[in-house]
Amino acid sequence: MGPHPAVAAIRLAVRRVLHDVLTDVQRTDHQRPDAPRQDARPDARRDPGRVPRASRPHDPPREQAAPPLVLVACSGGADSMALASALAFEAPKLGIRAGGVTVDHRLQDGSDLRAAEVVSRLTALGLDPIESVAVDVGRDGGPEAAARDARYAALDAVAERHGAAAILLGHTRDDQAETVLLGLARGSGIRSLSGMAAVSGGPGADRRYRRPFLHIDRQTARKACMVQSLPVWDDPHNTDPAYTRSRLRHEGLPALEKALGKGVVEALARTAQLSRDDADALDHWAAQAEASVRDATGLLECAKLYALPPAVRRRIVRRAAIEAGSPAGALFARHIEEIDRLITGWRGQGAINLPGKVVAQRQGGRLVIRQGC
Repeated sequence: MGPHPAVAAIRLAVRRVLHDVLTDVQRTDHQRPDAPRQDARPDARRDPGRVPRASRPHDPPREQAAPPLVLVACSGGADSMALASALAFEAPKLGIRAGGVTVDHRLQDGSDLRAAEVVSRLTALGLDPIESVAVDVGRDGGPEAAARDARYAALDAVAERHGAAAILLGHTRDDQAETVLLGLARGSGIRSLSGMAAVSGGPGADRRYRRPFLHIDRQTARKACMVQSLPVWDDPHNTDPAYTRSRLRHEGLPALEKALGKGVVEALARTAQLSRDDADALDHWAAQAEASVRDATGLLECAKLYALPPAVRRRIVRRAAIEAGSPAGALFARHIEEIDRLITGWRGQGAINLPGKVVAQRQGGRLVIRQGC
C-alpha cells in the first residue's frame, strides 16, 4: 500500500524540484573551465587497444565531486515540516545531501527554545547539517518586510557557508493567493500580481530558492504532517490581526470565497503564473530596448523613451532608479509615475526625490537619475 495521498503529493513535488536542482548542478559543473572533457577524436573512439585517459596508471585519479547539498528553511509550522519530511525521504534516493536551517527572529518570548525544538525535529528526520540562526529584525518597510529581509539575509549566509545548491521554502498555493491580493492592494503593477516565483535567487545565485508547494494547498501540507505524526507549531503571529497578511488570511480571503464561491485561491494562483509570464516578457523587451534610448555618455534620452510603450519605458526607468541606489522594495508605482511625467508631461517641474536619497530630474532632454546630496 502506498503513502497517504497528501504525503505522495508533497513527495512528488519535492522530487521534481530535486531533479531540477541536479540538472542545474550538472549544467554548472559542465560549464566550469576545469570540467573534464571527453576525448572526441574519431581515432580515440575506434581504437580498441587505446587505454582511456582516465584509466592510465600514471594519471592521478580525478576528485569525485561532493554530492550537492539542499537545505530546507523550516519554522516548525506544518508547511515547512511537511517539506522537511519530504526532503529527508527523497534526497538520499537521488544522491543529494539534505540539511536544514531555522531562523529565530527573536520577536516572541521563548523563540530560542522554539528554534532549538525545530533543530531537534530536523535532526530526528535525519537531516544534516542543521543550523539555527538568530537575527535582529529592523523596522524598514514595516514589521513583516523587515522580518522577511532579515530572514533571507540569514538564509543566504547559511547557503554560502555550506555551499548549498538550493534552499527549499514551504510557501503554498494559499500563500501565493495572499501575495497576489497584497500586490493588488498596493497597486504596484503586473510584477506584484505575479506573486512568488517557483525559482528565485540570492546574491550571486539566481536559482537558490525553490518553492515546491506553490501548486499545493495549505491543508494538504497539514494533512501530510498529521498522517506522519509530525509535530507542528502554529505561529501566533499568523493569527494576529495586527499583521496585514494575517487579516487577509482569516478575514479577506474567506469573505471573497463567500462572495464569489470556492476556487478563488486557485484562480489567484493561476493569475500569478500568467502575470509572471507577461512580466518576464516585458522585462526582456525593456532590457533589449534600454541600449537604444541612451546617448553616447550613457544618459537616458527623453524623446526616445517617450516613443516606447509605457510598460517598457517604466521598466527602464525603474531599473535606472535601482541602479542609482534606490531600494527596490521601497520604490513604488507612484515614484515611477512621477519620473514618467518628466518624460511624458514635461512642464519644467523640478527634481523628484526617491527612496535611498536618489534624485531624478530632466536636464537638456536627458533623464538624469543619481544619488543626491
